[in-house]
Amino acid sequence: MERQFQIGVGGFALVVAAVALVGQRPKAAADETPVHAKSDLVKLASISTTDRRSIDYRALDERLRRMAEKPTMVGMAVGIVEGGRITFLNGYGETVAGSGEKVTPQTVFRWASVSKGVAGTMAAKLAEEGKLDLSAPIARYSPTLKLPGGNEQRATLGDVLSHRLGLYRNAYDDKLEAGESPSLIRQMYASLASLCAPGTCWSYQNIAFDSSSEAIARVVGKPYQQVVANRLFKPLGMTSASVTRDGLERAPSWARPHSVGRRPLELSDAYYRVPAAGGVNSNIKDMALWMIAQMGGMPEVLDQNVLDQIHAPLVATPNELGRLRKFRERLDEPYYGYGWRSYVYAGHRIIGHRGGVNGYRSLILFDPQLKSGVVALWNSNTSQPGGIEFEVMDMLYGLPFRDWMEIDKGGGSSTGTIASAEDVNGGGDTRG
Repeated sequence: MERQFQIGVGGFALVVAAVALVGQRPKAAADETPVHAKSDLVKLASISTTDRRSIDYRALDERLRRMAEKPTMVGMAVGIVEGGRITFLNGYGETVAGSGEKVTPQTVFRWASVSKGVAGTMAAKLAEEGKLDLSAPIARYSPTLKLPGGNEQRATLGDVLSHRLGLYRNAYDDKLEAGESPSLIRQMYASLASLCAPGTCWSYQNIAFDSSSEAIARVVGKPYQQVVANRLFKPLGMTSASVTRDGLERAPSWARPHSVGRRPLELSDAYYRVPAAGGVNSNIKDMALWMIAQMGGMPEVLDQNVLDQIHAPLVATPNELGRLRKFRERLDEPYYGYGWRSYVYAGHRIIGHRGGVNGYRSLILFDPQLKSGVVALWNSNTSQPGGIEFEVMDMLYGLPFRDWMEIDKGGGSSTGTIASAEDVNGGGDTRG
């Protein structure tokens, strides 16, 4: 096995030790999900070279190394899953520009808007248990969300999770970034004009979306961050995952935020204050485990009924095709579910999301039928690596190569050509 495709003996020992500790925990409390079998977690957290089938890992690694050398990049971590097993984990570049501290598969980054899939998953899991009703008015669960015309009595929790509240896009994100309270901002929405009736049009939100964290916390009787840790992260063996700024900064290795020009940025806590919208952190191994669970690989924690519900194409998002026009040769039918996007790519249905807060970018994309996909995290504001997911999909489907990351395109200082709604727009907002 080539060195660059290994987690490393020390790192793997930590994974095994952490999983062993999880396995020794007493019987789960009422607000916890039983932990996935220890032996299975150890297996899933390790790299399987025997499951490498369709991807040219040497070629991919070479392209990722070239990507990491771009002047807009600082550090990056990438994970690949084939057939439900992790087949590749690697880090590139540095945690801090010029520091010499290398990114490894244990380095923790921010997920930004990929966090929304966690909220959608947790809500659907609680709904399956009869603790939440996704079709109930959001007013039942969130005391702070006030919509125009009293629409909080008509908009459902499902509408919150699928961005169908009738508000204008990213409503009042600037107020959040200026330090105002999310709960107070949500009350301000009552004075806005509606774009449409709840449930009838799609418009991406962060602060309003986070009313789902209030719903989850209220029915469980525990803080959202604790519920997600007990019911999702721990049972899935995601030992580095957290939903707080402190969780990021306490990690033994964590990537600092940077501008496109590699200038260090101040770490902002704005989107940690709306944890359902953008608060998750983890290393790339744990993000790969999350993807395996989303593909049905850990049914004891996330069963197929939950997965089918959150991934279902609920609302068409045709504007995605404009922003992703570079990929229109193969990409079509963009939809949004409960915290998840879906597309048809070269005839295959794929699921994923992208994310961006100031100084960080993220992506997850997978084919649930093949149980294969890619996750990536990086710590600068460039969107250029945002073609890697489609290069991986092309390998999985045996399609002709396309330079989707535009590594070979002239210029060398590109910020990337994917105009993504998750990307920062003059501030630190998380978009999707």
